[in-house]
Amino acid sequence: MGTLTFAVMLESFGLYSMAGLMIIVGLAIFEVTTPYSNWREIQKGNIAVALATGGKIVGLANIFRVVESYHESTIDIFIGGGFGFMLLLATYWLFEFLTPTLKVNDEIQKGNIAVGLLAFLLSIGVSLVVGAALVR
Repeated sequence: MGTLTFAVMLESFGLYSMAGLMIIVGLAIFEVTTPYSNWREIQKGNIAVALATGGKIVGLANIFRVVESYHESTIDIFIGGGFGFMLLLATYWLFEFLTPTLKVNDEIQKGNIAVGLLAFLLSIGVSLVVGAALVR
């Protein structure tokens, strides 16, 4: 185990800041792609939206955890994290497309906790697979 130095702490803060910024950007993009306001729905107590949004946060954080652990350069982290985010976004759209009898966004907005939980688990599950793929 290495010694904790100021340089190590500074690097850790930099990586934390990059991941935080990318998660905020990712959430802003997700906000634009849903027909409802995630934060207004959460404010109203919509558990399904909170679950779906929480899954996106955990999924994005997991992707950046893996990317930051296995890549040295900042550009590699941004590229890998951005690519992982795009795959997570595509998965969410595929979830909507592959369930034509179930309007995912409508059900989540209505507060269907089962659909929100499924979206939560899908985001986390996909982030595990994407994270594993990004270390090759």
